[in-house]
Amino acid sequence: MSIFNRFSLDGRVALVTGGGRGLGFEMARALAEAGAHVVLTGRTAETLDKAIAAIAKAGGKAQAAAFDVADIDAGRAVVADIRKMHGRLDILVNNVGARDRRPLAAFDDREILDLIRTDLLSAISLSRDAAEIMKERGHGRLIAVTSIIGDMAMPGDAVYPVAKQGMTGLVRSLAVEYGAFGVTSNAIAPGMFATETNAALSENPDMIAFARRRVPLERWGRPEEIAGAALFLASDTASFVNGHVLTVDGGMSVRM
Repeated sequence: MSIFNRFSLDGRVALVTGGGRGLGFEMARALAEAGAHVVLTGRTAETLDKAIAAIAKAGGKAQAAAFDVADIDAGRAVVADIRKMHGRLDILVNNVGARDRRPLAAFDDREILDLIRTDLLSAISLSRDAAEIMKERGHGRLIAVTSIIGDMAMPGDAVYPVAKQGMTGLVRSLAVEYGAFGVTSNAIAPGMFATETNAALSENPDMIAFARRRVPLERWGRPEEIAGAALFLASDTASFVNGHVLTVDGGMSVRM
C-alpha cells in the first residue's frame, strides 16, 4: 500500500469536541477531507452549522452534536448515539479547553472544579466510552489536545496548566491500557496559534514582538497548521505511535 493511501480515513467515524471553530475546526476539516465522517461538538448550534456547511462545501461529511462537554451525561449520550447511528467510533479528538487567566488565590473551589470538569474530566469520560467501542473493533485513535503550557508555567495562569498536564497523564495511561486492543492514544501540544479566541492577543504589537523573540519561526501559528498533526495521529501512518505528545509550537518550547 502506498504511504499516501495510509492517510485515508475512508469509512471511519470521528468525534471532535469544540469542532465548530479554531483548532478544532481545522482538525475536523482535515479528517473529513481524508474521508472520515466527522461529528462536531460545541455549545452553539449556529457555529456548528457554519462549520458543517464549510466541510460539506469541500466535499466532506459532517454532523453536529450541540452540547457543553462539562455536562458529562450529555457527552456519554452523544457517544452512545454515534454508536447507534454508525455502529462504530474510530477517532476521538478531545479538543475543548476553557481558560481563565488568574492567580490561584483568585479562584474559589467551585471555579476550580468547573474548569477541571470542562478541561479534564470531560476528556476522561469521553475517552473511556470511546475506547470501549474501539476495543470491540480492535482499532481506534484517541487524540487529546493539550498545550505546551502543561510543561511550562507563567504568572496568573494557575488552573489551566494543571488540567493540561492531567491530559498528558491521561493519554499515557490510555496508551498502556488500550494498546493491546489496537487502540493508540496520543496528544498534540499546540503553542501560540492565532485562533478566533486569541485574536486580540495575536494582533497585539507586544505579543507579535513576543512571538518573534520566543518562537524560532518568529510568528504565531496559523490555525490550519495544526491539521497535519491531527491527520497523522488519526491515520494508519501513525499505527506504531502510542503514548506520545506531538508538540506543534514552531520551536517555542525548546528555545532558551
